[in-house]
Amino acid sequence: MGASIKLRHLRSFVAVAETGSFTVAANRLFQTQSSLTATIKQLEETAGLKLFDRTTRRVELTKDAIWFKAVAERVLLDFDNAIADLQAVSKSQRGHIKIAVAPSMMPHVLAPTLKSFRAQYPEISISVYDLGSDKIERAVLNGDMDFGLSTPLNRFADLDYVPVLSDPFGVIFPPDHPVGRKPGKVAWSELRQYDYVGLTSDTGIGALLTREKELLEGIEVRDYASSTTSLLALLQLGGKISVLPSLAAHTEELSKFKFRELHKPQVFREICLITRQLRSHSPSTQRILDILLSTIKSSKRLFGSKIY
Repeated sequence: MGASIKLRHLRSFVAVAETGSFTVAANRLFQTQSSLTATIKQLEETAGLKLFDRTTRRVELTKDAIWFKAVAERVLLDFDNAIADLQAVSKSQRGHIKIAVAPSMMPHVLAPTLKSFRAQYPEISISVYDLGSDKIERAVLNGDMDFGLSTPLNRFADLDYVPVLSDPFGVIFPPDHPVGRKPGKVAWSELRQYDYVGLTSDTGIGALLTREKELLEGIEVRDYASSTTSLLALLQLGGKISVLPSLAAHTEELSKFKFRELHKPQVFREICLITRQLRSHSPSTQRILDILLSTIKSSKRLFGSKIY
C-alpha cells in the first residue's frame, strides 16, 4: 500500500487541506484542477479512506484525515530539509572535514590552506589533528580522517600516496654548539662526535633514518624523541644535536635553534597527500584538497624544499 503513495500525493493532500479548495490548491501546485482531483482520488483509494468532505462552499478534512495531515506535513518537511542539506553540502555551505597532518606541515602548508578555505566556505567546520606518520596512515585507512599529509611509512595497499613536496635533511643545534662554527653545509660523518638525539621509528622521520642506517653509522644515540615537542625538551638540556627535515626544523617552537643542511649525501624527506583508495570525497573535502594543492604549488621554495 505505502509503496504506491508518493510525495506528490502528500503535497496535493496538504495543499487541499490548507486551502480548503481544490481550485486554490491546484493554482498553488501549478496543476490543473482535474489532475489534482485525480491525485487525491488515488490517495483515498490507496488508503482505503475518504479524506475530504466536499460541500459547495468548502472542502474539509474528515475525522480520519485530521491526524494524517500532521504526519504528511512532517514527512514533507523532513524530506525537503534533507534535500536542502544535500544541496548545502554540495555547495560547501555546511559539513565537517577531518584532517591529519605531520606537525611540520601545520605552519607552512596547512595554515595558509585553511585561511583561504575558510574565507570561501565559512560554514564548513574543520578538525585538525597533528599526528605521527603511522597514526595518520591508520586514521585515513580506518576512515577516521578525510585525508592526511605526511611522510609515507606503512604504504598500505588500500591508500593512495601522492607526493606533493620534499625537503632536505639538516642538523639542528643550539646557537653556541661547535657543529655550527664553520659556514656551509655539514657532512653526515661530522655528526659522530656529538651528543645526538634520535627520533622514534613510528615517526616518518625516524623510520626513514632507521632504513638508511649508513647515514647515522658511527653515531651513538642515547636519547629518543617521539615528536618535535619532546625533541625540544631534550635539546633544551644543552649540548645536543638532532637531524630534521628543513620544514620540521623551521617551526616556531624550534626557532631558538640553528639549522644547517646536511650533505654527503644530500637526503630529502617526501611528503605525500594520503587518501583512501576508491573512496569518493565530499564536495567540501575535494574543494579543500584543491586549495591545498594550489597553495603548495604556488609556494616559494620553502627552506630548500622541492614542490612537485
